[in-house]
Amino acid sequence: MSDAAIIFFLILCIVSLIGVVLYQQFVFRTGTQTKLREISGKLKEITDADSDERIMIFTENEELMELAAQITRMLENHLKVKADYRRSEIASRKMLANISHDIKTPMTVVLGYLEIMRLNGSTDEMLKKTEQKAQSVVDLINQFFTLAKLESGDTEIELSMVDICEICRESILDFYGILTNHDFQVEIDVPETPVYVQGNREALQRILFNLISNVIRYGADGKYLGMFLRTDGKAACIDVTDKGKGIDPPFADSVFDRLFTMEASRNRKIQGNGLGLTIAKNLATQLGGTITLNSIPNVKTIFTVRLKKISY
Repeated sequence: MSDAAIIFFLILCIVSLIGVVLYQQFVFRTGTQTKLREISGKLKEITDADSDERIMIFTENEELMELAAQITRMLENHLKVKADYRRSEIASRKMLANISHDIKTPMTVVLGYLEIMRLNGSTDEMLKKTEQKAQSVVDLINQFFTLAKLESGDTEIELSMVDICEICRESILDFYGILTNHDFQVEIDVPETPVYVQGNREALQRILFNLISNVIRYGADGKYLGMFLRTDGKAACIDVTDKGKGIDPPFADSVFDRLFTMEASRNRKIQGNGLGLTIAKNLATQLGGTITLNSIPNVKTIFTVRLKKISY
């Protein structure tokens, strides 16, 4: 073969290779554009319909696979936000319905007493009952707005070094009369020496007030209240214990939800509004702590407040 023929053959090979490369690039670009249009169209369809679909794409292009993965991740986050919003909306409707019921009941009683006093002349006993019912409405409204402010972030809690032992003792003393009148056995184990935590006096008092009130309302059958303060590494833990009816396992994760009450609790003397534990948990979270529940029905129920301990 002559040199000219060899050169011509080599040129032909090079031209062929260039053609193949250009064709592959054309196919690649065309395929990529097609897949991008497919992704864009599907994303628009999902957005317009506000559906819960995901984007599925099959390609060997790693960049397109990564893009699809990130879009899927974004859609999953969007679905989570939607689900959280729906749960919040349902909880808000339930809260308003229950608040309306809980306000209407004592106000009906108040109006009834006022009508009787108007017709028959007032008595000290009726005035006392009317005052108690009116105060229960005020307390309910105060709790409702306290929770609303906590959840909206409008409440600023100033953190400082607080002796939790002193607050535990004061909290028990505040309920001494009620506990004595209801024949509660009270067991306290709080160190004599101070235990300092990251906290806020008013917030901690409110947390313990709500937990002790919860024992009196729902654990009264056990006639027992225990408060134990212990340290655990870098934390201080307060166990508020009762031996009442407790919480059945299916409801254990719901006790801190807004307006959650067991059906039996929404009657007569032990009626609660389902806000106390929610407020307590919100306050504990803002203090950098937690509240957990461990309950064996009719044996022992323990609410544990865990706070950051401060060494001194």
